[in-house]
Amino acid sequence: MEHLIHSRVKNIEISGIRKFFNMVADRPDLISLTIGQPDFPTPEHVKEAGKEAIAANFTTYTHNAGFLDLREAACRFVAEKYGLSYEPDEVITTVGASQALDITFRTILEAGTEVILPGPVYPGYEPLIQLCGAKPVYVDTRANGFRLSAELIAPYLNERTRCIVLPYPSNPTGVTLSEQALREIAELVKGRPIWIVSDEIYSELVYDGRHHSIAKWLHDQTIVINGLSKSHSMTGWRIGFVFAPSFVMKHMIKVHQYSVSCTSSVSQKAALAALTAGKNDAVAMRNQYKQRMEYTYDRLVRMGLQVEKPDGAFYLFPSIAPFGLSSFDFALDVVHKAGVALVPGSAFSKYGEGYVRLSYAYSFDVLKEALNRLERYIKEKQWAR
Repeated sequence: MEHLIHSRVKNIEISGIRKFFNMVADRPDLISLTIGQPDFPTPEHVKEAGKEAIAANFTTYTHNAGFLDLREAACRFVAEKYGLSYEPDEVITTVGASQALDITFRTILEAGTEVILPGPVYPGYEPLIQLCGAKPVYVDTRANGFRLSAELIAPYLNERTRCIVLPYPSNPTGVTLSEQALREIAELVKGRPIWIVSDEIYSELVYDGRHHSIAKWLHDQTIVINGLSKSHSMTGWRIGFVFAPSFVMKHMIKVHQYSVSCTSSVSQKAALAALTAGKNDAVAMRNQYKQRMEYTYDRLVRMGLQVEKPDGAFYLFPSIAPFGLSSFDFALDVVHKAGVALVPGSAFSKYGEGYVRLSYAYSFDVLKEALNRLERYIKEKQWAR
């Protein structure tokens, strides 16, 4: 009966991140730096709001887009933080940023259209694009510090281009785009029949200065994806948001409604607390991540690894090209010989080959031991050469 499975479903695969994590997860004494999971607990006042929602029987369906107070709070949050202007009917509360991406692509893509992606990039976009019958088109960003630019995008634009994905701060590299770079992309795309899908899930984890969204300069052509998983350590609560002009949102809400009806009512109440009383909850976590980043970055550089210094998020993406192994073989060798799990760069498109991703969303004690093990491994490799 397998021949009755949709060909597009059969042709996609489990994320390379999860595939490698699952492969090595049961090894004893393994230190895993693979998953982008904040190691801080959800803030207490956010958890209390969830408990209060249950006690008050706020456990029924809400408006498909989320209850009004939450949508108003979400609009105020992005206005205050990033200077974006949206009305409550221009935001949908989703089951995490992943579902926000899903309903976005299913609303705007058709078979045969093309989506421009920076390579390397988070592996969650390509399968969703392919399920829509559209084609992912990768742009090599390695020579530009892993940053997409108007100059890099321009040669790939054609009559089939439907959207450009801007996933910044970036997973797996941690880099982001400057205000000038975003303005130049906006100027390139403005007036063309092309959407910008701006995935800003790490927007609260920018280390220096303020996060900039291209929606400031290209409001009517931009769909903004965001959520609370990374900013408020709420991955299991599954709260995301999609912001878009009302003329597209009236269609996106149909896709969302037939997908999930609405997001968990209890999680929505917790999200309201996060966006109001807890609107600055990310600051303390961000400060910790920055300290961990500086420590981890310095350690990798002292090991002789070439690595771009991140602007945000909680990932580093060092090159392992000098070792002459594929990223998968290198990562597997590190598991067996050093007891440390990293993600092969090949999980992030062919442009990630020759790199590995590590997450520093772990305590200093864990990072120190993992990096000590990795350093011993690197020294042995270098000596062997």
